Amino acid sequence: MTTVLNLLFYRMIRSINFHTICNDFKQHEIQHPLVEVIHFSTAGLSSEFKKHFGWYGVVLSSLNNLGGRLVFIAPGQDIKGKNNMTGYHPDCTLLFHPDLIRGTPFAKGINEYSFFDNQTNGSLHLSPQEYQLALDCLANIEMELGHPRDKFSKRLITTNIELFFNYSERFYSRQYIPRKDTHKGILKPFEELLNRYFEDENLAETGHPSVAYFADELHLSPNYFGDLIKKETGKSAQEYIQHKIVEEAKNRIFDNHKSIYEIAYELGFKYPQHFSRFFKNVVGQSPKEYRNTIVNEDLQIIK
Repeated sequence: MTTVLNLLFYRMIRSINFHTICNDFKQHEIQHPLVEVIHFSTAGLSSEFKKHFGWYGVVLSSLNNLGGRLVFIAPGQDIKGKNNMTGYHPDCTLLFHPDLIRGTPFAKGINEYSFFDNQTNGSLHLSPQEYQLALDCLANIEMELGHPRDKFSKRLITTNIELFFNYSERFYSRQYIPRKDTHKGILKPFEELLNRYFEDENLAETGHPSVAYFADELHLSPNYFGDLIKKETGKSAQEYIQHKIVEEAKNRIFDNHKSIYEIAYELGFKYPQHFSRFFKNVVGQSPKEYRNTIVNEDLQIIK
């Protein structure tokens, strides 16, 4: 799914210790490896782009003195853009990686925000007052990014992002809620079923969810269901399920009180070594290596 935006997002590259950003905004100085607020007027902007986006993104644009708009991008969405914003001028963008909020209450509820239902097809239009409030929220995030990092940094950054999202949900409810049921794709109910599946405490007994299971739950043939998911996401249904398993695994690995052995069984893996092999094939690190990376990064921030 695509939308028209006047921006060029960062290219995503995985390193051993963390996901980082290559600076496609040539004049922007990176302040944090997992979150950035970027001003388009000073960052150096390319006119056209096509990106497969792996981060959360929010773009704030202005419309002279008439307000503005917000566009929200979730990880995994494909974005296209050209220089035809029809009067809108992009001011700044907030970009943050899912690892930034992993292990926080915000991470557990981020997929519940209604504005992600748009799948980048629409934008959230703002009144002048709403536009200023959004701008102030981003300024607060940027101010915290400029503060020397300490043990409070992650909490304050994520709390300010969550506040920004809560205000945006209020804006969204004004604009979209009365007509949000006029069109629904297959992805939304599929994600709801996925979330419920992984909330089941009997996952160790039921095992991994299959494409056929979700197709049956949605009263579709497996092939047709797979075609719909491929059309909406660019991924096969199996790839989408595997991505969900990895995200669930990362969230549970963050909890140091659980062993890798326990996490493997909680996620429906019959043998822990199968879980470790699966995780490493997707993430590039074993579950133990990934856990150590998170611990080491937090220690470095505290120091």
